[in-house]
Amino acid sequence: MPASATPDDNFLWGVATSGFQSEGSSPDSNWSRYSASGRTHDQIGDSVDFRHRYVEDIDRAANLGAKVFRFGVEWARVQPTSGTWNETEFEYYDDVVTQIRARGMKPMITLDHWVYPGWVVDQGGWMNPKTEADWLANAEKVVQRYSGIDALWITINEPTVYVQRELTYGGITLPQAPAMFDALVRVHRSIYDRIHEIDPGTRVSSNFSFIPGVSEAVDSVFTDRVRDKLDFLGIDYYYGVALDNPTAAYAAIDEFYKVTPQPEGLYDALMRYSHKYPELPLYIVENGMPTDNGNPRPDGYTRSNHLSDHIYWMERAREDGADVIGFNYWSITDNYEWGSFRPRFGLYTVDALTDPTLTRVPTDGVETYRQIIEGNGVPADYVPVNAPAFCSLVDPPLSCTTTYR
Repeated sequence: MPASATPDDNFLWGVATSGFQSEGSSPDSNWSRYSASGRTHDQIGDSVDFRHRYVEDIDRAANLGAKVFRFGVEWARVQPTSGTWNETEFEYYDDVVTQIRARGMKPMITLDHWVYPGWVVDQGGWMNPKTEADWLANAEKVVQRYSGIDALWITINEPTVYVQRELTYGGITLPQAPAMFDALVRVHRSIYDRIHEIDPGTRVSSNFSFIPGVSEAVDSVFTDRVRDKLDFLGIDYYYGVALDNPTAAYAAIDEFYKVTPQPEGLYDALMRYSHKYPELPLYIVENGMPTDNGNPRPDGYTRSNHLSDHIYWMERAREDGADVIGFNYWSITDNYEWGSFRPRFGLYTVDALTDPTLTRVPTDGVETYRQIIEGNGVPADYVPVNAPAFCSLVDPPLSCTTTYR
């Protein structure tokens, strides 16, 4: 029934990370300022120091058998002041790319993962029309540098949550939110065309955060407006909601580790978008489960359980016609979750606050993911640990009435 019954050697199994969250040694940016403002739970410090430990983390991904390694090129790092490019930092990203490709993996490069330089903050951020031109100049320089390497491109990570975070920390005000969405739509549409001119044959997308029950509203502000400028639909699925599972409310207050996972919701989400955007292949750009500071979940559900259950339902969606081409686990290591180190998503856990060695400790998800990749899915007789919720509201009303075989 799952993928192992119908193996697909072209399926893209991957892992993901991001620049600011993992690199440490943070240059001046909107997020280095937010982190230092006293408004976050933790300051970022050195994070998990991907900036200096990227070779070992890329090795870990390769040892899983991963085919894709997602990372971000940080605008604030490569353009520290307006009109000035830092060649040393570009050489760092050059080697990140070299290390990924040397291990037979495809780079998935994110151009904007919610972080922009301090000098852009000082000029008014996304509310200054000049920022769009500056953003495009940086993005084009990155694309030119890494064209021809068989990369996948992500233009903007989770535009809806990007806007929400800027609202939370004062980058914009509520009345300015529509203008920021408009700006993000414009730069995505523009860089999509330029990427295809500079790097012909590549695939480009923006990944969006799936928020159950309000999908149409979320789609309307960005994805619906760029569907003709996507080569695949990037989906980040973390949680569902159902009549007997209201715990998604914890996600709204960043207590993701209190959310009860709803794996079958991934099936509902994939089927929804296979019908809504039938012209677009689907790629799960992010999926993962946080623990509370690395502690076992009170319900006993493990990272291995979570990973296997979600892959099972992804494969069910593929069998039922969803054109899913890839899956990235978020994330290869724990990192800075936008104000806090408490949510731990990593396949390898890292105690960034109290372990000066930043040792990468494997979770039970490591061996499970290695086996999933090797077998192109979970075993044919796999039975999910978490049973489907009652009346899923991931894609109402259809998901509520679905009878899962």
